[in-house]
Amino acid sequence: METTALAATRRSLHGIAELVLAGPQHRASGTIRLRVTSGGFGGAVSGLRVEGMELVSPAGRVPLAGTCRELAAAAGVEVGPPEGVYGDTSGVEPDEPLALDPAAVSLIELWFGLGDAALRAFAPDVESVLWPEHFDLAIALDEVNYGVSPGDGGEPEPYAYVGPWNQRTGEFWNASFGAVRTADAIPDAPALTEFFAEGRRLAAAG
Repeated sequence: METTALAATRRSLHGIAELVLAGPQHRASGTIRLRVTSGGFGGAVSGLRVEGMELVSPAGRVPLAGTCRELAAAAGVEVGPPEGVYGDTSGVEPDEPLALDPAAVSLIELWFGLGDAALRAFAPDVESVLWPEHFDLAIALDEVNYGVSPGDGGEPEPYAYVGPWNQRTGEFWNASFGAVRTADAIPDAPALTEFFAEGRRLAAAG
């Protein structure tokens, strides 16, 4: 996947998650939590979701194109991020043209789906959350964060992570905040589940 296309697509999907899904949901229901859905992601309590290259709402389906303001209007919601919840936003403005590469959209949605399956297998009693602030899917268990990201400023490729609240040392811990494995090193959901399990064992050992 060409890095520029992936980064632009990730930014646009992050903007949609924040301005079209999380913001309106927070104003209506008081929660910013999003979740992975079949073929994409959506609000935890709203009827809005992204599936493939479409925004799905009770009003119907519209292509992911134009701007976040236009998508929100088509879905019948007020565009805008959650207010007063967090400071580190996607940076996407309501009238910024979206830049979405279909192959990159598919890659990101598949990565979130794989991450959701692995987290469910790893911790079936803990609900995973797709957070609109950093656009990552995660859980917290015994003071350790486990999750997957479609990439960010520090790591441009999709990756999985284990992040203890208190720093650990050792070969496994290859990032400043814990451990990271890029998507190309994780062939399937069982391999990702094992990465989380290994992180849990090593975090518990100190």
